[in-house]
Amino acid sequence: MEGQLASLFTGIVVVFLIAVLLLIILYRVKIPSVVAFLIAGLIAGPAGLGLITNEESISFFAELGVIFLLFTIGLEFSVSRILKSRRYVLIGGLTQVITTIIIWTVLMQVTGMDIAHAFFWGMLISLSSTAIVMKVLADRMEVDSPHGRATLGILIFQDLIVIPMVMVTPVLAGTSDPDVSLAKLVIGSVVIVSVVYIASRYVVPALLLHAARLKNREMFLFIVMGTCLMVAYLTSEFGLSMALGAFLAGIIISESEYSTHAMSSILPFRDLFTSFFFISIGMIFNVNYFLNNPLVIAELVLLVIGVKYAAGTIAALLAGLAPRASVMTGISLAQVGEFSFVLATTGTSLGFFAQDQFQLFLDVSVVTMGVAPILMGLSGRIAAPLSSPLCRIMPNREQSPDVQEQGPEDHIIIVGYGLNGKNVARSADIAGVPYRIIEMNPDTVREEKAKGKPIMFGDAAQGEVLKKAGISKARVLVIVVNDPFGTQQVVQTARMLNPGIHIIVRTRYMGEVKTLMELGADEVIPEEFETAVEIFTRILYTYLIPTTEIERLVREIRAGGYQMLRSINTPAYTFDDLRVLVPDIEIRTIRISDGSPYTKKMLKETMIRSNFQVSIVAIRRGQQMTVSPGGEEILNSGDLVMVLGRPDDITKAFFS
Repeated sequence: MEGQLASLFTGIVVVFLIAVLLLIILYRVKIPSVVAFLIAGLIAGPAGLGLITNEESISFFAELGVIFLLFTIGLEFSVSRILKSRRYVLIGGLTQVITTIIIWTVLMQVTGMDIAHAFFWGMLISLSSTAIVMKVLADRMEVDSPHGRATLGILIFQDLIVIPMVMVTPVLAGTSDPDVSLAKLVIGSVVIVSVVYIASRYVVPALLLHAARLKNREMFLFIVMGTCLMVAYLTSEFGLSMALGAFLAGIIISESEYSTHAMSSILPFRDLFTSFFFISIGMIFNVNYFLNNPLVIAELVLLVIGVKYAAGTIAALLAGLAPRASVMTGISLAQVGEFSFVLATTGTSLGFFAQDQFQLFLDVSVVTMGVAPILMGLSGRIAAPLSSPLCRIMPNREQSPDVQEQGPEDHIIIVGYGLNGKNVARSADIAGVPYRIIEMNPDTVREEKAKGKPIMFGDAAQGEVLKKAGISKARVLVIVVNDPFGTQQVVQTARMLNPGIHIIVRTRYMGEVKTLMELGADEVIPEEFETAVEIFTRILYTYLIPTTEIERLVREIRAGGYQMLRSINTPAYTFDDLRVLVPDIEIRTIRISDGSPYTKKMLKETMIRSNFQVSIVAIRRGQQMTVSPGGEEILNSGDLVMVLGRPDDITKAFFS
């Protein structure tokens, strides 16, 4: 036993060293870390240098990686969020899986394969890699982008459809009674749903509340981990995927107010074990088989990518996504998934695969997984040309023939109708400025149209959508979306269509400012620094700096790209005329109390100015404000008075 543990420990150390070196090298050429883990597994595995001999232990850690990954996805994707994304989960997911299975079954039958084996191959190919896709989307901060939400919804459907796929495989192989498999599926589903419901409503929230009250981190962590592993074990006992159980466990906790804390607790474990999953995938890649059959593998890889891309794009389009985002969704799904290995293992035990066929499937799958992060990295650049034909086939589905003629002039175009977009629209309503909204969420468009909002569905990166919104006659374009690549495309397209339009972009990070300005944005507002500018502005007001000088300072900060705020070693900026004009003078607001000596007295009777050198500049009584009150003004209990003077004098006048 000690020898096996020593061998396992040595193998883990070797894999870690190889992975670290590859991460350093690939990071410099901007290749995703997933590729580094795949290559590390290939090098250390039996097909490489043969440094790992205990493959079963590595596979165990890999399975834990998938479990924790699906658990964190469940934490982020609660039941309410699934219901909001049901268009992507149900319409998109169902369309993608069925389309892929049909296309691949037909292709395999053309080669002479019987219907049962061809259908099984179709099920294998229809599944995509949740682990790889979500890792890349998270690294690129695109999970909340339109194509990110659609991709995640389709992936969730794929993870759920694995259950009936596993159940139907013995039926296809002719080794199981269909009635028995169906009964087992129904019973298992009822038990699991019941456990999830009871746990999410009563058991887990009570345990987490108890741990939170005790402020016991160990107890909280063990409750979270225990919930994950318990539900995963329960699903495995019914012959289902442990990863699916982990996903359901995440949903259980996501319905409580402790989901964020649970996420932060589990993330280190997820990242560690997920890396083992990618390494284990690299280890099963057979280099010798690949070298002996390069053309066959290359043809199948291209065929898989093509079929999955087409099916994913069609599914996203039918789910209501714009062409460009649909293309990016199709690219994200163009690989074979980790659950396909689970299904393939089941099929092998039932005689669906000969050894050579199984190895062919493994090599093709691993190559598609390795290529997936690279394709997703290029998706932002190639989506526009790939989606152009779709835009011509499906031009402006909601367009009316006289939109351009009746459109407004000198209006604002708001791209994105999240919190920031709603605030911009609300401000435009108050100011009486006409505006048009472009939004890619069809449910939001439908809801806001019912309220009478001037909103339209479409991808603002496409010129035709901007034209429909009246880009040629608009004065200002405001872009407030969480899609970095999409934002760049919108800026570039808008500047081409209307060189004179004023483009304002909201972005999260300072690093995106330069690129957006080069593409044609007039103002880029990074959230990182605008808060600091606002705080500093309030400070200057308290020091009685003139409003015109404060506005000039803010303009210079923004015009300089926030340079004076970006580094400790910035030049010593001086604004001589912005020095504190009256550093020892303050304006304070004081409430006149019942016991105040000034109650029921006229201002001239209080002698405040002559005795304390303090001036009362305004009085607020209820909703009425009196500015520069006269000496005959009477002070009443409860009045708010604004006083001007030195801090010590104000204290003597009102608090001594």
